[in-house]
Amino acid sequence: MASQDWLEKDFYKILGVSQDASDDEIKKAYRKLARKWHPDQNPGDAAAEQKFKDIGEANSVLADPAKRQEYDQLRQMVGGGARFTAGGPGGAAGGAGFEDLFGSMFGGGGRGQNVRFSTGGGGEQINLDDILGQFGGGGGYGSPYGGYQAGPRKGADLEARTTLSFRDAAAGETIALQAADGQTIKTRIPAGVRDGQTIRLRGKGQPSPNGGQPGDLLLHITVQSHPVFRREGNNLTVDLPVTFAEAALGATVAVPTLSGKSVKVKIKPGTPSGRKLRVKGQGIQAKSGAGDLIAVVQIVVPEKLSGDAKKAVEAMAEEERSSGVDPRAELSAKAAQ
Repeated sequence: MASQDWLEKDFYKILGVSQDASDDEIKKAYRKLARKWHPDQNPGDAAAEQKFKDIGEANSVLADPAKRQEYDQLRQMVGGGARFTAGGPGGAAGGAGFEDLFGSMFGGGGRGQNVRFSTGGGGEQINLDDILGQFGGGGGYGSPYGGYQAGPRKGADLEARTTLSFRDAAAGETIALQAADGQTIKTRIPAGVRDGQTIRLRGKGQPSPNGGQPGDLLLHITVQSHPVFRREGNNLTVDLPVTFAEAALGATVAVPTLSGKSVKVKIKPGTPSGRKLRVKGQGIQAKSGAGDLIAVVQIVVPEKLSGDAKKAVEAMAEEERSSGVDPRAELSAKAAQ
């Protein structure tokens, strides 16, 4: 961004904050205004779109400590901190002339003897825009106002958020984002991205103000929950309902996978509720490796029994009583310890 642009815009006023606002106040103001003026919230409104761009531009300067310092110093120098007069004996009393102010910037001790300003005819011609440009970091000269700028500076980073379905997060997805300047950015979300993860998109942030590399875009990911699958690292867990008969006698049953297909698992006779059955390689297929699918057995108790089924259960209950079977015996013994 050229220094002339900095002088023409009041970034504090655009964000609605005071000049001594803290970084946190600036961040909160930017987020509030960005939500309000985002093009998605104001479709077809050109004024809102321009407002959104101005907010993003203001934040890119004020949220960067180095840029904000330069901006404040430049505004102070031109807008009231330093006064420009004709210089020399004819200058306004008490006012610093061009030679006084800029001479010290280039090594002059008192009256700017190393730099001469004139409006034509004789003497060295210096463009004020070139001098002010140094405050934007483009010159690489020493400056008591902006410090030493050692070449082009990287643009500011931006932040964005997106929400993915559980399945899209697991498989990877290409999404489109709208940047603060209205630009549409397409990016590929890698397979296996987690809820709460932040992805850095290189070069998708604010452009450099002086020809350097653009900043990055920090994309914060929210992953929606799934009605069946839960994620634990790269493993997926699923509750597997089985009947009492299947758990008691053993069975082979189908288990759904995230791909949409099903796999067969074998339930051994006497399998209790809560036992975990592992299916290798059917979890999250991430760059770090494939996880497993873990089916957690949940024995389903029928709410109603037919006459014959009830008689069979009653017969089994009677046999358990006569043989002294007590499933809570171990629990009582441990509780007494």
